Amino acid sequence: MSTGTPMSAGLVLLDREGDVARVTLNRPERHNSLVPDLMEALNAALDALLAAPPRVLVLAGAGRSFSTGGDVRAFADVPRSERRAYAADLVGALNAAILKLVVLPCPVVARVHGAVTGGSAGFLFAADLVVMAKEAFLQPFYVDVGFSPDGGWTALLPERIGAARAGEIQMLNQRLDAERVRALGLASLVCDAQDLDLALKTVVSRLIGKSPESLSATKALLWPFERRAALAAGLARELESFLDLIDRPETEAGMQRFLEKGA
Repeated sequence: MSTGTPMSAGLVLLDREGDVARVTLNRPERHNSLVPDLMEALNAALDALLAAPPRVLVLAGAGRSFSTGGDVRAFADVPRSERRAYAADLVGALNAAILKLVVLPCPVVARVHGAVTGGSAGFLFAADLVVMAKEAFLQPFYVDVGFSPDGGWTALLPERIGAARAGEIQMLNQRLDAERVRALGLASLVCDAQDLDLALKTVVSRLIGKSPESLSATKALLWPFERRAALAAGLARELESFLDLIDRPETEAGMQRFLEKGA
């Protein structure tokens, strides 16, 4: 039986079918870019899943992209005097969602297509398994816009691939195609876009065939208190640095340049 629950005017969709839950970012007209209402809805969905965990959680995005991170247009539309508070709400909610993904006692599988940029990469970094379409890509963009990294780009990615490599990607704003993402160990499987759902179904079916108690124990051992505390501290540092830059004139100019390019 399938049950669908819209969250916050449909910005996030929560659907459960048997042992599998699916959370879909549903702001396709803006490439699922992050705004406070969407993050509030996502955290509500994750809270519901923490209260009644599924066997597997699939995290997906509607439309052409998985998610393009914080909505730069929305940031620019906020008066500079209010931008720090806006950023605190948004990035704080993103941090909370990332921490919930790692403490969920079930495997989290990210279904990735199109663009994954900015803070939304944190969903990929925090997922246990990532199934990625060949045309998808990962890119930070912070140094081009003037934002400070968030979403675990410094709090989680260096642990995954090494600090030097993570720094190079961010400082040069490198675009990583799906094969490079897999080579870095950030994607479990890469396939043609038309095969993405079949590949996802195969991965989910394999997980459902495993012992749920063993899967839960494995995840708990991979994410002990010390590791979760270190991640939370790193995310808090990211938030502090993000707030330090967000209302500066240089960041205002960077956002305008970015928007003028139509990015």
